[in-house]
Amino acid sequence: MLHEAVDEPETLSPQQLREAYDAELRAVIDAQGIERVATAADLPTESVAALASGESPSMTLSEAAAILAVDSEGRDADVIVQEVRDYLLMGMTTGVLDVDTIASNVDLDLSGQEIQQAIEGRIRMTLDELASIHGYVAGRSGP
Repeated sequence: MLHEAVDEPETLSPQQLREAYDAELRAVIDAQGIERVATAADLPTESVAALASGESPSMTLSEAAAILAVDSEGRDADVIVQEVRDYLLMGMTTGVLDVDTIASNVDLDLSGQEIQQAIEGRIRMTLDELASIHGYVAGRSGP
């Protein structure tokens, strides 16, 4: 899944993490086909095709989870999203991090409150935002 796309996320830049997420999504598209993924994930075919062709379109965590769920046995998109959120929250606990610390150390135009809302699922989180938050949390929470 997305938070498991690389073994040591803390060693990568947010851009490199996003590329790893895109590779995970492309693997599903390659295995299942553009049309099947677009239909099953309820996403525009153009977005799925762009991802399949190597582009990195703007995408939310929920949309990415919907793609991953097409190829996941028994796991739906909501479960995948919750696993990512749980991973971030556990990393914050282990690293003794609060959302204001994250906000001041990642290159996002989000306040601590907005980061908290994104992690909790009260506002949408893009994959670019996830990559920045994921990398920082992983770097502070250790192995």
